[in-house]
Amino acid sequence: MIDSQLKRSLTWVQGTAIAIGAVLGSGILILPAVTAEQAGPASLISWLLMSLLAFPLAMTLGSLGAKYPHAGGIVEYARLAFGDTVGRMTAWLFLGTIPVGVPIVALVGANYVVGTFSLPAVCIPITAALMLLLSLVLHWRGVEMAAWAQVLILVLIVVLILGAIIAAGPHIKEEQFHPLAPHGWLPVGSSAVEIFWCFVGWEMVGHLAEEFHDPSKDLRRIFLLAPMFVGVLYVALSVVTIGTHAYGGAYTVTPLSQLVGIGMGRVGSTVSGIVALWITFVAIHGNVAGFSRMVYSQARAGVFPAVLVRLHERHKTPIGALSALGLDFAVVLAIYAVFHVDLGAFMAWPSAMFLALYIIAMASALKLMKGAGWGKQALAWIPFVVCVILYPFSGWAVVYPILFGVIGWLMTRIYAKTARRQNAVQG
Repeated sequence: MIDSQLKRSLTWVQGTAIAIGAVLGSGILILPAVTAEQAGPASLISWLLMSLLAFPLAMTLGSLGAKYPHAGGIVEYARLAFGDTVGRMTAWLFLGTIPVGVPIVALVGANYVVGTFSLPAVCIPITAALMLLLSLVLHWRGVEMAAWAQVLILVLIVVLILGAIIAAGPHIKEEQFHPLAPHGWLPVGSSAVEIFWCFVGWEMVGHLAEEFHDPSKDLRRIFLLAPMFVGVLYVALSVVTIGTHAYGGAYTVTPLSQLVGIGMGRVGSTVSGIVALWITFVAIHGNVAGFSRMVYSQARAGVFPAVLVRLHERHKTPIGALSALGLDFAVVLAIYAVFHVDLGAFMAWPSAMFLALYIIAMASALKLMKGAGWGKQALAWIPFVVCVILYPFSGWAVVYPILFGVIGWLMTRIYAKTARRQNAVQG
C-alpha cells in the first residue's frame, strides 16, 4: 500500500517566506518600468489598487485554508462548494498555470541576469534550467529544508531591494509625476492586468496546509503578513522608478539594474544581477512547492494518474509529482531554445488562468462562508468582482482557461464512465 501522508513540519515563519517568495516573482524586475512607460505616473494607481486587492484575496484564501486544510487548495474548495465535477475541472485549470508559468519566470529571470552581466544568449536556458533543477532537488529532500532555504534567500533579497530603494530615494524629482496620465486612463486598466501577474501565488501556500504544525493559526498569520509586506515593497519600488524616471529608452532591457545604479553607482549592476537571480529562484521555489502538492492531492483523489501520488519513502515528499514537473520544465525549456518564443506574449496566458482560478476560489468562498458574517463575505466579494472586471482585459488569453475547462470536463466524463463500468463488473 502506498503511504500517502505528508509530513507536518512547517511553521508560520517558513510559510510566510514561501508566500512572499511565490508572489515576489520576476515581474518585479521589469513591470514597474514597463507599466510606467505604458501609463505614465498614473501606473502608480494600478499598483496601489492591485496591492489593496491582495489583502481581501489573500485573507479569504487564508480563511479557506485554515477551515479546510487540504493539499488540493482551491481545487478542494471548489469541490466542497460546487461538487466533484467542478473540482476536477478546476484541477485541470491548474495544469495551465505553473507548468507554463514557472519556466517563463525562470527564463525571464535568466534573461535579466544574462543581460545584466552581458553573457552569451546560450546562458539563458542553461541558467533557467539550473534554477529549476535546484528547486526540484531541494523539494525532493524535504519541504522543511526547502522552506528554510526560502527564508534565508528572501531575507537577502529584501535587504538588497530596500537598500536600492533607500539609495535611489534622494534622486526622486517631483516633476517626474506630472502629467499624471500622459497616455490617457485606458492604459491604467491594461497595466492593472499586467500587474496582476505580480500578485499571483497566494494559493500555493494553501496547497501546503497539510504540512503546517497548526494550519488554522499559521495560515491566518501568513495571509495577513505576506500581502502587507509585498504590497508595500511593490508600491515603494514603483514610486522610486517613476520619481527617478528609471524607465523607457535605455532602461528597457534591465530597468531594475538601472534603478539600482542610480543609487549605488557601478556596484549597482552586480547587485541587481544577484537580486534578479535570487528573486527568480524564490518565485520558482514557492510555486513548485504548492503545485506539486496540488498534483499529489488530485492523484490521491483519482483525478490524475496514480503514479503521481508516490511519496519519497524517507522524506515524505511528492516525488511522483516533482518528477512529472521536472519533465514538463525540460520540454518548455527545449521549446524556448529551439523556437525562441516571445516570453512577454506568453505571460498573459497563465495570468488569465490565475484570474479564472481566483474567480472560482472567491465564488467557492462565498458559498462556503454563508452565515460566517458580512465581514468575511465582503472580503470575498471584492476580489471576485475585481477579477471578473479584469478578465476581459486579457485579450485572446481569455480562451485559455475555457480550453482547459473543457478538457477537464471531458476527462471527468471519461472518468465517470470508467468508474461505472468497473462498478458494473464488480457488481
